[in-house]
Amino acid sequence: MKKTYKVDVDCANCANKMEEAVKNTEGVKNATLSFMTLKLKVEFEDGVDPQAVMEKARENCKIVEDDCEIFL
Repeated sequence: MKKTYKVDVDCANCANKMEEAVKNTEGVKNATLSFMTLKLKVEFEDGVDPQAVMEKARENCKIVEDDCEIFL
């Protein structure tokens, strides 16, 4: 399953950190964050709850960049 989310991030380097944090979240197969469009595309592993995975991904992003936001 793939979903797209709107994000709020201030710089391209921060966007790269967020992308890596989401990719390293359990339940995420792949993720791509575009700083230009402020969109995060996430592909989930089979059989996971996307909402629960994205809550964890948001927490992981806050660790690496505390002023970012993912709008679920």
